[in-house]
Amino acid sequence: MIDTALNAAIEAGHEILKIYNDPKADFSVEKKADHSPLTIADKASHLVIVSHLEKTGIPILSEEGKTTDYSERKKWETFWLIDPLDGTKEFIKKNGEFTVNIAFIKKGKPVMGVIYVPVSGTLYFGSAKHGAWKLQQTPKTITLEQVLAQGKKLPAPMNSNVYKVVGSRSHMSEETITYIKELKSVHSNLEIVSKGSSLKICMVAEGSAHQYPRFGPTMEWDTAAGHAIANAAGKKLWLTDMSGELQYNKENLLNPYFIVK
Repeated sequence: MIDTALNAAIEAGHEILKIYNDPKADFSVEKKADHSPLTIADKASHLVIVSHLEKTGIPILSEEGKTTDYSERKKWETFWLIDPLDGTKEFIKKNGEFTVNIAFIKKGKPVMGVIYVPVSGTLYFGSAKHGAWKLQQTPKTITLEQVLAQGKKLPAPMNSNVYKVVGSRSHMSEETITYIKELKSVHSNLEIVSKGSSLKICMVAEGSAHQYPRFGPTMEWDTAAGHAIANAAGKKLWLTDMSGELQYNKENLLNPYFIVK
């Protein structure tokens, strides 16, 4: 099942790259109901991932798929939660900071996650059983065994004396700015790093940033895969009052604000 998710993410990433690298490609942007952008690459990635995951017989909830009513979803003990192209704004800007996200949810918790970065060919994987891993120059097909043999275990030790806080490249809210100002009173050597998509969570999971505060809207599919990888690396996606972590398969799929650390 993990191999299926790994290869679904990689193949979807290659499908996105065909559009991203084609000078004649249609970068037309539609507006979804929440006014966020939707490209043909989102749709192409969704179709690839679903073609892989539907073979498992496990329900799929995708940002680009037909939304299943909560009366049906609440019966799901396990399901796939996917964001076929996380960071559509970064895709449109052509800065490379977008990802393919696939998570496996069990009883409201993300227990396995795959994040693939199409432009760099970097793969992040995490599960409660296997820990968190990062693999660069990922081949077109891969197995879990290869990830564990060739990947780098996360988190890596942080050698810097600078306290690094990662923030959104496209969504820095006033609440986030206020929170960072408060952190500066504790960490005089604080540095803010801007990143797009779920790469912000990956930075904390891999040890290249100390925390990622998110005082802005996100949906469950934006965070689930990164959440599983962060947990596998010993990190948490805390609610801002630190009372617990984000939960999944809620009636309203909008996440509360959170802090990754």
